[in-house]
Amino acid sequence: MKNKNQLNEIIVSYESTVWDEAPITSMSAAETMLRKIYLITRSQISLKEYFFILLLNRSNRVIGYYKLSEGGITSTIADVRIVFATALKCLATGIILCHNHPSKNVSPSDQDKALTKKFREAGNLLDITIIDHLILTTDECYSFIEHAI
Repeated sequence: MKNKNQLNEIIVSYESTVWDEAPITSMSAAETMLRKIYLITRSQISLKEYFFILLLNRSNRVIGYYKLSEGGITSTIADVRIVFATALKCLATGIILCHNHPSKNVSPSDQDKALTKKFREAGNLLDITIIDHLILTTDECYSFIEHAI
């Protein structure tokens, strides 16, 4: 029997939701939007970790969001390749990274800091700006940009 090669078609798909939001001009605005996304997707901030990305155009308007991963109580996976594949497919020029800490400790871990650095380096190569990385808890928000990390 002869081996047959397969050719896979890559399809970018968008699921629209009515969304009339102003451009993201502050991290407070990004936090508000991300908290809405956690609600819409029924992602429970106080239960386990989730990692989302906001994809923005040149005017800092949100093109969409992507739920990158859903983890456990203390961690979740954030694959840089998947984030940038998603950003490239929807022609995003900016990304806001976001994950939550169910522990209610808003401080970034050393792993969070290293991951953010890795994302920035990859973004620089692809000319896609990592605008910020936010860590949410039920009551607080930590911004890497506001803390100059």
